[in-house]
Amino acid sequence: MIYRARTVVTMDRPVIDGGAVAVTGERIVRVGGFAEVCAARADEITDLGDVVLLPGLINAHCHLDFTSLRGQIPPQRSFANWIRSINAKRRELSDDDFLAAIAEGFAEARKWGTTTIANIESLPHLLARMEDPPLRAWWFLELIDVRTDAPPEELVEKALSLGKITDGWPGGFGLSPHAPYTASPRLSQLAATNSTLRLTMHLAESREEMDMFRDGRGSLFDLLQSLGRPMDDCGQGRTPLATMLARQPLDERWIIVHLNELTEEDFALLARGPRFHIAHCPRSGRYFAHSPFALARLRALGFNICLGTDSLASNSSLNLFSEMRAVRAANPAMRAQDILEMATSNGARALNCAASLGQVAPGFAADLIALPFTGRAEDVFEHIINWREPIVWHLAGGILRTL
Repeated sequence: MIYRARTVVTMDRPVIDGGAVAVTGERIVRVGGFAEVCAARADEITDLGDVVLLPGLINAHCHLDFTSLRGQIPPQRSFANWIRSINAKRRELSDDDFLAAIAEGFAEARKWGTTTIANIESLPHLLARMEDPPLRAWWFLELIDVRTDAPPEELVEKALSLGKITDGWPGGFGLSPHAPYTASPRLSQLAATNSTLRLTMHLAESREEMDMFRDGRGSLFDLLQSLGRPMDDCGQGRTPLATMLARQPLDERWIIVHLNELTEEDFALLARGPRFHIAHCPRSGRYFAHSPFALARLRALGFNICLGTDSLASNSSLNLFSEMRAVRAANPAMRAQDILEMATSNGARALNCAASLGQVAPGFAADLIALPFTGRAEDVFEHIINWREPIVWHLAGGILRTL
């Protein structure tokens, strides 16, 4: 199959006017000008007309379990209050409710051009009841050992066993020690002993997390102390980032989520060498009124920064175009092409798939989206990040899906 388009954005070469992409099975086999791609025989040609063809978007952080909570938790006075609110809402939901929420979340993500999603699965046992997901998904199985008698070894072993359910599904699975305040040092260390898995963690998200670890006070400190968490790692003058780095290295296997609360001492630590990926969730940060994300400074240090939506318990949609516009609003001088990279090739790098996802190139997965475009090639990136309509043409693993 050859797909012809007015413009092709590959993410690894200049924009192609009058371009085409040849697909065989699940993979892209040729990319270039229409005449060049058609030089080899093809079974069928589909002319998509005046569209820009680009890689499907990659959501590097999401909680599909909470799709049904859209608009149900108004912004709270404190992060700890939000935790109490979402836990109360969770107790009202059944496994069937969560399965319906996950299906609804997949449908919404696809509607807005996402072809790959990194989902934090807080109820890993639900995997046994799921059909093959409609998108390429990485299931990061959440690990929390606050308020449980199960030892960390048992929690990790169970998660690894459940993760095998995803064998054969598009994507993969990893582990998610939830945060340094809900996952003990032993739990996160055990999660990291499997060198083949990707890992993700919420870190340095809120001011209350800073208050808890550095100063040993605040509403999050009070909440965790009331739950029986040992608090001996708090009040030692160490930031959340410093606390985590004292526990264990954070290397390229880790996707660290949020990282809004950083001090000058933290930046000094980061400059000295720990290198991990960062999932930035702009609209969720705005909902919580977190400190501004230091995007330019972290990029200058060489961090790979990708985009996530977080959950609909703290966002209004699973729309990565809206996240890209939020990045532009906070960073008006940033190039649109660099913003699009955050939602495509950077996410692929974070998932250790830089050679197969996030670009339109030979050998890559045939994960493509198309949106109307009649402008000039030099304006195409601005056009993409400002797109506001559902994506009606969506190729996932070579399979055409339309709304």
